[in-house]
Amino acid sequence: MLTVRVAAALDASLPVIRPVSTPTEHFDAAPDSAALVGDVVFTTLGKDAESAGALGVMPLLRRARVAIDARGFPAGVAAGLAAGACLRAWSYEHLRTRAREDAPLLEAIDLVCDDAHTSQVWAATSAGVEAAMFARDLVAEPSNTLTPAGFVERLGVLAAAGVAVEVIEADALRARGFGGLLAVGGGSVHAPLLVVLRWAGEGAPVAFVGKGITFDTGGISIKPADRMWEMRADMAGAAACAGAMLALARRGSTAAAMAVLPLAENATGAASYRPGDVLRMFDGSTVAVVDTDAEGRLVLADALAYAVTQRPRAIIDLATLTGSIVAALGHHMAGAFGTNAALLAAAQAAGEAVGERVWPMPLAEAYRRALDSDIADIRHCVDGSGHPDACQAAAFLREFVGEIPWLHLDIAGVESHAEASERHAAGPTGFGVRLLDRLVGEHYESHG
Repeated sequence: MLTVRVAAALDASLPVIRPVSTPTEHFDAAPDSAALVGDVVFTTLGKDAESAGALGVMPLLRRARVAIDARGFPAGVAAGLAAGACLRAWSYEHLRTRAREDAPLLEAIDLVCDDAHTSQVWAATSAGVEAAMFARDLVAEPSNTLTPAGFVERLGVLAAAGVAVEVIEADALRARGFGGLLAVGGGSVHAPLLVVLRWAGEGAPVAFVGKGITFDTGGISIKPADRMWEMRADMAGAAACAGAMLALARRGSTAAAMAVLPLAENATGAASYRPGDVLRMFDGSTVAVVDTDAEGRLVLADALAYAVTQRPRAIIDLATLTGSIVAALGHHMAGAFGTNAALLAAAQAAGEAVGERVWPMPLAEAYRRALDSDIADIRHCVDGSGHPDACQAAAFLREFVGEIPWLHLDIAGVESHAEASERHAAGPTGFGVRLLDRLVGEHYESHG
């Protein structure tokens, strides 16, 4: 992560990002615009401070150090400017042996301000920014190194931050009846794992559950070859949940939290599960398999059922689950399904605040009835068309959460961007990390 230093005065040698509340003669009066004049980038605040910071830093990404002149703005705006600049400057360069000519070189930002609260506000904001970039790095990493075991290795930074990391391996998963996770991971040479992360705090925990398919071939219901390489990002839900736990730890959240991460590679092999199989899940129920490319809901079902046994106050799961949610919402927002209106509204508000928008989707009984099976308690999707429905997927998951307030976020389509935007570089977005962090901060922490 970039180093951000809160300062009281400008270093005259540095290029400067200078936000303005109203347009000046230096650049166009569009709501979201910026202009480089000498070594000064003028940027309008536009929609929000983070977008302004991201726009302002774009012409300066090849500089090693820049300043943001936030004097005259409140601490929240100053922190937002720095957050946007950091998020826009992210790039994944770890595997390159030759530097890209246009790779960002920015290493440090001076955040110049005159609000005495800026250091405190930035400390809280930076926790989420660091965690989002941690999640981005996970999603960007290729699947030959980010296997289930490789994912666990990357969690050392969470352990160092005070998060307890428990890893349940294949033999223990078998003994405890995690039939969905074992089936999905059975065709790979990389054994499936269940990771449980815990952050100590007050009260019952808030539980995050994240789909962690480190690569998805589709299994026997194999995917088309076209763009299959993108399936290395099928663990973005687990990455977001791990990132959220890191954010809570970094800012010392008073709320208890846990994350359950089912990690597996959905591969093809002699031990692969098949369409027509019936699986016995962690909660004892039986599930008829229809399409092995609808694997995410199977690993989530086991993880959700396990989370229920921990008696959390709420469960929020994140998953790159269905292509149909992309057809419905495009690449602009995640689909939100839930059993608790207050939790859904809180997640919507948190997402709006950090630029991670979610949209309510229906969870009607008709979707559940469509999953009736002639030989098992339920089937996990309706047909093998290759386009499992997001609403039916949510109806399936609902069977495993009992009466606990639950929210399911289908983040397919928003976990990565094919092209750079005003807030993100091209590639992984870290969607969900800051939403969860803000949700916990606003609704589950004590502020007395």
